[in-house]
Amino acid sequence: MIMPDKKNQKVTVPILLEMKSKGEKITALTAYDFPTAKILDAAGVDVILVGDSLGMVVLGYDNTIPVTMEDMIHHTKAVARGTRRALIVGDMPYFSYHVSEAESVRNASRFLKEAGAHAVKIEGASRPRLNLVRALVEAEIPVMGHIGLTPQSILHLGQFKVRGKELEEAKRIMKEAQNLERAGVFSVILECVPLELARIITDKLNIPTIGIGAGPDCDGQILVFHDLVGYLDTYMPKFVKKYANLYESLIQTVHTYSEEVKSGGFPDDRYSYHFKSDQNLEVLLKSKPSKE
Repeated sequence: MIMPDKKNQKVTVPILLEMKSKGEKITALTAYDFPTAKILDAAGVDVILVGDSLGMVVLGYDNTIPVTMEDMIHHTKAVARGTRRALIVGDMPYFSYHVSEAESVRNASRFLKEAGAHAVKIEGASRPRLNLVRALVEAEIPVMGHIGLTPQSILHLGQFKVRGKELEEAKRIMKEAQNLERAGVFSVILECVPLELARIITDKLNIPTIGIGAGPDCDGQILVFHDLVGYLDTYMPKFVKKYANLYESLIQTVHTYSEEVKSGGFPDDRYSYHFKSDQNLEVLLKSKPSKE
């Protein structure tokens, strides 16, 4: 097996900033459990995001709003146990950073202290968000920003759609990116924005941009792992490239297993154990125990 270069080098925030300065692309994917994290880490993925998208992908919710801090801590712990190289980012779920600055910092610290993450991600760039970023950085908690389409705002936005297609909104997103950098984030996700806007933002920032539906000019790319491998048969946005179709493959695999069980083909002798004695076990079980 050909393994990626630098596979043993632990990815840190300074390394990501160095990759930006050298023009090296950053790879990022989501993971929500131990086996997926092991796969991504072994494949050389630089950043693993334990996204609140787990609410839709793993827990079956219609959106990310119901995801709790306990959900996120639980899944981040599992990912951390399967990761050695990648930088792990824990996604702050809805209403875990909205009530007060003190509570928000406390929730963010749990990702590092309890769950084994190396950074947290928060959505938005309003004035309260910028103040929170500064507070988190002051508490030595690395922060990844997230602007453009922000899924936690779905009830306000009404639908998932591209942001920044009109000039005024593009200007706002550009300003948000610059404000987040000044506040101290080490990188920023640009979700569902025109590639022209993403290119300009990437050129102007000294921190890495990570695109999802933001074109090829970002410093890195991120996708939901389950989308990448075709794990589900649900709707896929335009920006998703399916590199496999595990859904159909897994259905066929389970169908084959079921047919073999029903026909008696599985398990056969190859998948069975044997009594250690050459004597007939049935006879031995029927015999009376000897008296001492």
